[in-house]
This record gives sequence, structure tokens and C-alpha cells, in this order.
Amino acid sequence: MSRKQVFRVALYVIGGAFLFLQFLPYGRAQENPPVSAEPPWDSPATRATFMRACADCHSNETKWPWYSNVAPISWLIQEDVEEGRSEFNVSEWGRPKNHGDEAVKELENGKMPLPKYLRLHPEARLTAADKEVFLQGLRATFGEEEEHEGSGESES
Repeated sequence: MSRKQVFRVALYVIGGAFLFLQFLPYGRAQENPPVSAEPPWDSPATRATFMRACADCHSNETKWPWYSNVAPISWLIQEDVEEGRSEFNVSEWGRPKNHGDEAVKELENGKMPLPKYLRLHPEARLTAADKEVFLQGLRATFGEEEEHEGSGESES
């Protein structure tokens, strides 16, 4: 086989594999669950900033971009959303182990939003001033960790 034929066969195999991946179900359940309860936001501005920078992974109001329907990218996005919702979800406020003060710490430490999320969502970037105002709003909304320590909830 010539190089040209090998290249053509490889291209067909890769294309076929890509098409096959589109029919695998994981990452296709992109319907948002209903919002059962939200926290008592300290202000509409805090909620708006949260919805812009955090809600795609930490609420049931995820905006699914077109590329979230293309495997294998859809699998990665679905996994990130599922993990984010399980850790902290403002659309299911009041469930056990859904403490907002942890969100404050993650933002303070620069761990959130994730860098890979920011690459595709520049609207989630916060200036230093925006971040400080947002942190104040989150603290006012969620309180501090001491408020729920000793509440009888186990952290394990």
C-alpha cells in the first residue's frame, strides 16, 4: 500500500470511530433537573454573578453549548457537571452537605472557576474588584463555616 492509501484508510477509520462515538449514550442526558430551592441570595447582583461564573456546574440551570453534544467532549462536560452538582448545587438548596462557605474558600483560593472552564467561558472571568464584591456577597448569602459546624452533620 502506498502512503496515500494508508493515509486514506486511517482517515476512514478515524472518521468512522468519531461517528460511532456519537451514538454512545453517556453525556447525552443533558436535560436540567428542576430547581427545588435556591439560597436566600444577599442581592440580585450576587445571584447574577453566580449564574454567570458558577451556575453551569453548580446549579440545575446549566447552559449546554453546541459542543456538549459532540462525543467525547460531551462525556467530559457531563462528568464535570455531575461532579459540580454533587459537591455544591444552589438549585437544591437545603440538601445535606451543600455548604456555600466551601464555595467561598474555593473562589478565594483561586480553585474556582476551573481554568479549563474559563478557556471556553470568558464571561465567567472576574476582575479582582468583581471577585472581592462577589466574595462579600457569597459570605453574606452563605455565612461562614462556623455556622454549620457542630450542626450534627457528619463530614465523611
